[in-house]
Amino acid sequence: MKIVRTIVWVLLLVALLIFSINNWNPVEVRIWEGLVLETKVPALVVSAFLLGLVPMWLLHRATRWNNERRIASLESAARASAMAPAPPTPAASEPFDANPAPTEKVIPAP
Repeated sequence: MKIVRTIVWVLLLVALLIFSINNWNPVEVRIWEGLVLETKVPALVVSAFLLGLVPMWLLHRATRWNNERRIASLESAARASAMAPAPPTPAASEPFDANPAPTEKVIPAP
C-alpha cells in the first residue's frame, strides 16, 4: 500500500512540475483595495492546495490518534477481564423452574 501512495505523490509532483513549467506567468492578485500581490501562477496553485489539504490532514491525524487511544484502552480492559478469575458459581439449594405452574387465585365468598 505504501508503494501506491508513493506512486500517487510522485505523479502529483510530476503533474505540478509540468503545470509550473507551462504556466510560469506573473499574475496580480488584489487582496484588498490598496493591497496587490504579484506572484506566479504555480505559487497560487500550491498555496490553494495546501490550504485545503493541511486542515483535513490534521483532522485525519487527530481522529486516528483518538481512535488508536480508544482501541488501546478497550484492548487493555478486555485483556484484564480475560485474566481475571471467573467468579464461583453459587450452589443451588433447589432447582430453578423456568416455567412455574400458575397458582389459582382464591376469591372469598361474600
